[in-house]
Amino acid sequence: MRRGLVWTGRAILVLVVVLLALFVWKRDEIARLRAVMTLFDADRIVHNFSHMDELFLTSTLSRGDTPASPLPYGTQWDLPADVAAWAERRQVTGLVVLRGGAIVHESYRLGTLPEDRRISWSMAKSVVAALTGILLAEGTIGSIDDPVVQHVPALAGTAYDGASLRDVLQMSSGVRFDEDYLDFWSDINRMGRVLALGQSMDAFATGLQARDAAPGERMQYVSIDTHVVAMVLRAASGQSLQELVETRIVRPMGFESDPYYVTDGLGVAFALGGLNMTTRDYARFGQMMANGGIWQGQQVVPADWVAESTRASAPTAPGESGYGYQWWIPEGWEEGEFLARGIYGQYIYVNRILGVVVAVNAADRGFEDPGVEAENETVLRSIAARVSIL
Repeated sequence: MRRGLVWTGRAILVLVVVLLALFVWKRDEIARLRAVMTLFDADRIVHNFSHMDELFLTSTLSRGDTPASPLPYGTQWDLPADVAAWAERRQVTGLVVLRGGAIVHESYRLGTLPEDRRISWSMAKSVVAALTGILLAEGTIGSIDDPVVQHVPALAGTAYDGASLRDVLQMSSGVRFDEDYLDFWSDINRMGRVLALGQSMDAFATGLQARDAAPGERMQYVSIDTHVVAMVLRAASGQSLQELVETRIVRPMGFESDPYYVTDGLGVAFALGGLNMTTRDYARFGQMMANGGIWQGQQVVPADWVAESTRASAPTAPGESGYGYQWWIPEGWEEGEFLARGIYGQYIYVNRILGVVVAVNAADRGFEDPGVEAENETVLRSIAARVSIL
């Protein structure tokens, strides 16, 4: 009996040691997984959205040593009561409004600061689209009608086999992908756990086998399409997405802070939503697009690509919001009016007609409530109309 108790005690001790060793070995992955599970909690979301580098693997892009490009101040515009109430209701953390390239309003809320580098979520997709136009102009990519497997052979035999670069830019790959953020087992949340556990985003993309439609048949918003765009850009250029964005966009534009990307365990950028920048730098990017791709006299993105990518061209169903190449063009909007949009209330709204850009960062846990998206778009357009007459 005593011998049995001794061996039982030793077995328990060994198990405890193994579990402790496993915890030490995997503690970073466990911490990141916990971060994913609590990322949007009411008492954490504002802090988390400004400190993603404390929660996930990240890669910093260098803005260089030159002074930040100027964002001059114009006639200042105080938020009217209805817009101020909207900002409070929608948990806006950063708001920068430009008219003619000058700041007419800038405010930060909920304890955030101007220098906070805030998570873009899907606004990052529009940065990838701009980069695509740059690489096309450089000749790195021959055509957006190139099959994606031409550049990334690992996609052969997957759900992406047969899709062109145009298809994935327009969210029309036909790949089956569940984008329900509130479903623990959805594809978008499984992808989040891939990041948390330090696994491979490329492997996740090449593991998708099912389709809901033929490539190019209809637009269905699936975030993983943007990762495939980035896979093509990386393969065609031989550079990481971080290097491409840093050398083609960040440094030429003179951003004021070093942006960073959330990455997977192999250092691959989370292209579809992992970019983190200040609200002012989001506004700079929007102003460059408003200028037809020009920033401080330099053509950063080709003018014809700015026009083409922000035109509603994706095969959307009647009555749905228009979509270009990773840019939204809601139904009824004017030509030259478009936006980048991210979950939880992130926006870069561009109105080239009125010369207005609005950059918004938020931590809006009610972003999916009925009517919120339409309300946000109405407020953004209202801001543009009001400041255009200053």
